[in-house]
Amino acid sequence: MRLGSIPGSSGSVRTMSHFGAPVLHRAAGRVTAFDDALAALVEDMFATMYAADGVGLAAPQVGVAQRVFVYDCPDDEDRRHLGHVVNPRLVAADGEPVTGPEGCLSLPGVEAPTTRFDRAVVEGVDLRGNPVRVEGTGFFARCLQHECDHLEGTVFTDRLRGLRRRRALWAGRRALRQGTP
Repeated sequence: MRLGSIPGSSGSVRTMSHFGAPVLHRAAGRVTAFDDALAALVEDMFATMYAADGVGLAAPQVGVAQRVFVYDCPDDEDRRHLGHVVNPRLVAADGEPVTGPEGCLSLPGVEAPTTRFDRAVVEGVDLRGNPVRVEGTGFFARCLQHECDHLEGTVFTDRLRGLRRRRALWAGRRALRQGTP
């Protein structure tokens, strides 16, 4: 991604991995090469996220088992947060636990009340290997936690229990059978 360019403007939309794909259910590997291929992946991830009307996207969601995510997400005060993190670590998730609607581009059409912390801090690096620290509250904190989960092989439905989980999984399987994505 060139500095000053619009994220995703030179990227290609990739095929989305959907619930059940093995890449979504195992931990992603660390990025070790900070090269043109990584820059192209980030560009493609932005293009894919925008095409799917998402606010965040992790590399496993486009079939790449690497620790990278992108985001263009508002917080609860409607401030826009835009960026990417390579080799992210969720270093803090605290504040009030908040249960709110959550969905996932890998489970199209599925949304369920999910509990997340109201504040999250992620540390990692950028495309050049320079340290980055991203802090979010509200909806943006939910996004950061959700994307970090993807890199550990966790899908938001893994955080649900009982009837709520069964309904979400049923709806997801039904949508995928019907070709909703």
